[in-house]
Amino acid sequence: MSTFWSTRTAEISPYTPGEQPQDQKYIKLNTNENPYPPSPRVIQAIQANTNETLRLYPDPNSRKFREKIADYYRVAVDQVFAGNGSDEILAFAYSAFFNPGDPIAYPDITYSFYPVYAQLFDLHPRLVPLTDDFSIPLEKFNDPDVGIIFPNPNAPTGKLLPLNAIVSLLDRCNRKIVIVDEAYIDFGGESATELIARYPNLLVIFTLSKSRALAGLRLGYAIGHVDLIEGLNRIKNSFNSYTLDRLAIAGGVAAFEDEAWFLESRQKIMTTRQRITNNLRQIGFDVVESAANFIFIHHPAVEAQHIFTELKKRGILVRYFNLPRINNHLRVSIGTDSDMDIFFSNIRDIVNKSLSENPHD
Repeated sequence: MSTFWSTRTAEISPYTPGEQPQDQKYIKLNTNENPYPPSPRVIQAIQANTNETLRLYPDPNSRKFREKIADYYRVAVDQVFAGNGSDEILAFAYSAFFNPGDPIAYPDITYSFYPVYAQLFDLHPRLVPLTDDFSIPLEKFNDPDVGIIFPNPNAPTGKLLPLNAIVSLLDRCNRKIVIVDEAYIDFGGESATELIARYPNLLVIFTLSKSRALAGLRLGYAIGHVDLIEGLNRIKNSFNSYTLDRLAIAGGVAAFEDEAWFLESRQKIMTTRQRITNNLRQIGFDVVESAANFIFIHHPAVEAQHIFTELKKRGILVRYFNLPRINNHLRVSIGTDSDMDIFFSNIRDIVNKSLSENPHD
């Protein structure tokens, strides 16, 4: 610990991203990246904007990108906020809508940045346990005076909440903000954005890292009531007015101009997800029904940590969380068909060898 650190710096438990090892070439199924490239229009737009204008600051309001998002979702431009990835927007939201010491409710098994931000901004978590099948019991979020955040689909489980359950939540929890993190919504869910006109306390946050294949560009956006967007802007402009650079704005606009590319790559991921789910179930795995670009798996007779270690030895990375209730599960990002075939062949071999070496009575 440095003698120059603040108390908060010393005490914080930072978010741990998925491994990005440099020692060899891996099949990376551990960080939920899109296995397919972004639209060629994105590359063309970035190349077209790689010129002398880079000496100038970008538009601090990211107007062109926000206009494209507003048009896509049929909302007003002042209902859209643009940020440097959804994680940054989440941080701005924690700061904009909660006071130090406030409670914040979220599932006990969920995106691990939520508790990091709760600690960073001195909030008091109220954890709501998932059910035995890993569903988020929205009926247990029942205090209208407590702010709420959850992903839909949830991470790392991939389970989706129906829109009517979110409507019921908003009907009873209407005095504090409700943040729905829809990082994975494009892989099989229905967005809550259609509810924004009815519920001024609803903020929906998105990323272009997953379904738009732009994890390397760092682009996110939020949609909500104009008062919520103004709150986010007040925090952003007190921290860094120029959150999106010129190339990110150009690439983000282009990504939403190629709907056919988006739909095709999304469908490929969803089709592969169902195929690999079926295959894993046939060899004894429990697979949580997923609406995301990953699956959450468990084998009743072979420990997840053993599978994780053996896969890594074979050059395949998946995500293992050594946490209560999920320390015998693995999260597996959906790769290309060829990557998933290699993954399945290896995991089947690991399971078969483990079962033959440790037969059950």
